[in-house]
Amino acid sequence: MEKKLLLVDDEEGIRKVLGISLSDMGYEVLTAQNGEEALAVFRAQNPPIVLTDIKMPGIDGISLLQKIKSENPETEVIMITGHGDMELAIQSLKLEATDFVTKPIQDEILEIALKRACERIVMRRQLKSYTENLESMVREKSARLVELERLTAIDQAMEGLSSAMRGIADDLGEDRLRCFNEMPCFVSVHDRSLTVLAVNHLYHKRLGNAVGAPSWKIYRGESAFAERCPVGRTFMTGSGQQSRETVELPDGSQSMLMVHTAPIRNSDGRLDLVLEISADISEVKRLQDELDTTQQRYQQLFDESPCYVTVQDRDLRILASNKRFREDFGDELYARCFQTYKNRYEPCCDCPLLKTFEDGLPHQAEMVATSNSGEQIHLLVGTAALRDVSGEIVQVMELATNITQIRKLQDHLSSLGLLLSSMSHAVKGMLTALDSGIYMIQSGLDKGDPERVQEGVATARRMTERIRDAVLDILYYAKEREMKREVISVMSLIYDVIQIIEPKLKTLPILWNCNVGCVLGEFEVDRTALRSAMVNILENAVEACLEDSRKPSHHVGFGVRIEDGHVVFEISDDGVGMDTEMQERLFALFFSSKGQKGTGLGLFIARKVIQRHQGTISVNSQPGVGTTFSIHIPMTR
Repeated sequence: MEKKLLLVDDEEGIRKVLGISLSDMGYEVLTAQNGEEALAVFRAQNPPIVLTDIKMPGIDGISLLQKIKSENPETEVIMITGHGDMELAIQSLKLEATDFVTKPIQDEILEIALKRACERIVMRRQLKSYTENLESMVREKSARLVELERLTAIDQAMEGLSSAMRGIADDLGEDRLRCFNEMPCFVSVHDRSLTVLAVNHLYHKRLGNAVGAPSWKIYRGESAFAERCPVGRTFMTGSGQQSRETVELPDGSQSMLMVHTAPIRNSDGRLDLVLEISADISEVKRLQDELDTTQQRYQQLFDESPCYVTVQDRDLRILASNKRFREDFGDELYARCFQTYKNRYEPCCDCPLLKTFEDGLPHQAEMVATSNSGEQIHLLVGTAALRDVSGEIVQVMELATNITQIRKLQDHLSSLGLLLSSMSHAVKGMLTALDSGIYMIQSGLDKGDPERVQEGVATARRMTERIRDAVLDILYYAKEREMKREVISVMSLIYDVIQIIEPKLKTLPILWNCNVGCVLGEFEVDRTALRSAMVNILENAVEACLEDSRKPSHHVGFGVRIEDGHVVFEISDDGVGMDTEMQERLFALFFSSKGQKGTGLGLFIARKVIQRHQGTISVNSQPGVGTTFSIHIPMTR
């Protein structure tokens, strides 16, 4: 039995002492200091035994007992009472508490109460097991009784059929077996000498006049012998036979029959005759072969289709998929499409399959899916309803065409205009700021104000740096830029990044947490490109904090350390965060979470710079919690 116990008491000392005693008795002890916390632990852990103080602030022991019993009546609850709480103790017993112990608690009395609770649990489980076994036995006996009744009914029917056949056999005349002439199968009667006594019209027409011929004459293969033909086996065993047999027709061709035989006994119970009924299944076999061929062609068309094809039910579970889909998205049946395509936990908005289930009409939609290899695939999705014989929609077929290359070209062309527009506005703003800096310098020189001159120089320098970075972004996008590697100290790059980002943070309500210490070592990098990448990621962290208005304050962290021959940069924020779908598309070209405010180049170029340094970048984020970027740059090439 699972020895898990929840101890609830508002006094920490009692919880500690009792917890030690209960642990010595072999129990796994969970604790709670009030009724609210106890309910939370109970719902999460579901312990079989609860030991609770009867008097507590908030939810007292009696209320806790009632709530626990309402949620799980089988939980054993033992109350801890004081000497003056006997009325409450008796009330708890009326509310189905298992027992109560009084303070100060003696280990022997507590152990007896717990033993009683454990015995009740064991007894209840045994009773449940016995009940389930009894129910299983009742089901088995009932099924056996139904089977016996069915067999009895079959025996009665066969006895009636044998009696009727006996009458027919006794009345064989010129119009023998006249009641079977309209049947669409071959009917014949055979005697103990394995001779055909009578046949119906269809037998005579298709298989010839076999009256007087041996019972095995028409068969081919192993059944073309007296003791192996269906009638011979029936006389030998005394029971009916069922088999597939090949027969030879009068024109020399062969046909496949499904043969059934039934013994016919006289009034003394002696087996005198055998009734043989056969159905021509060659047409059925031909139709089955055609069906198999059609299914193979359908499966081949299904698998060789140049698009992704799936069949899904109303719960959006994948019931069938073609070869191309299985190669790119996996072959897990009954997985839900939104989990397979997008790693989501709920259906997509405006799902075309759900619309088709609702109105039965075809629908189209465009979406972005993620393959098993992590590739982003643009899909044009179309749906078609699959109906049963009554016209009800039972499934929907989805055909998804890969239009990734088309969309990349369209995005590239459409984004060029946005890029040029955004860059022109950005450069225009920076030039305006640069003019302002120059004006400040000139004004400071005219007025003899060195501080104003210095401020103007700093402004002009920052704007010049930003213009240069913007131009570099364009160059990185437009063509491959040659890396200009140089050996620098890690601290010098850190200092460059801090010098750029700190002035901006001073004007914002964001706490700057720079945890770099003294990082020793050198590495060979393109200083300008790598610095630009780090600043770009830091600026994204700042913007994520500014977008989050739910928190009174935010912080951005910048940490650097040496690990396994790599310089590891960690940039974190507690901003808006991202869901899984956005993280998967984060580094895609022209993808921006800022709408018209972003160009979609920053993080794309940052990752490109890091990869050209043989480094890696990863992101870990949760919506509403924040985001952490981890960048690993090798110290040696």
